[in-house]
Amino acid sequence: MSKRRKKQAAPVRHLSTGPLPARLMPGFSDLPLVFTDASRLRHGGLSAVLYADAAGEPLSFARSVPLDGSNELELRAAVFGLEQADRLYPGMAFALFSDNLDAIRRLSRAKMLGCALDTELGERFPGQPLDAWLAQANLNWIKGHGTCRGNALADAQARVAAGA
Repeated sequence: MSKRRKKQAAPVRHLSTGPLPARLMPGFSDLPLVFTDASRLRHGGLSAVLYADAAGEPLSFARSVPLDGSNELELRAAVFGLEQADRLYPGMAFALFSDNLDAIRRLSRAKMLGCALDTELGERFPGQPLDAWLAQANLNWIKGHGTCRGNALADAQARVAAGA
């Protein structure tokens, strides 16, 4: 009879005390922070977690949406975060973080070239002032499922919105 292998315990993740790990915070200490994430379960879920400052309490926003491809949901979550940041911090610069590199690259390209050159992006978000939102945004990729408290909160909110 073969021996059973013991299941390995899931690693314990110790989240940062602030919204970002301390090593990343100096570059963003003077900006509002926006963390976005998406989830696919029974339906799609988008979330945005916003911090007015590193010491402040987070404001969370979530929305259920129809299922879509994973990268498309992540792009929608990032645009949802841009929208919430503009609503709460109109005309202010802010840092947006997503754990999806494709979404960050797509929005960075649109920021650099203008949304008029990315007709597919404009068609996906008709009537949205993406160029104005992107002009205020400092776009950043952050590793998902790491130690970043802001990303963990956005992930949890997206799961709830997706029907977890």
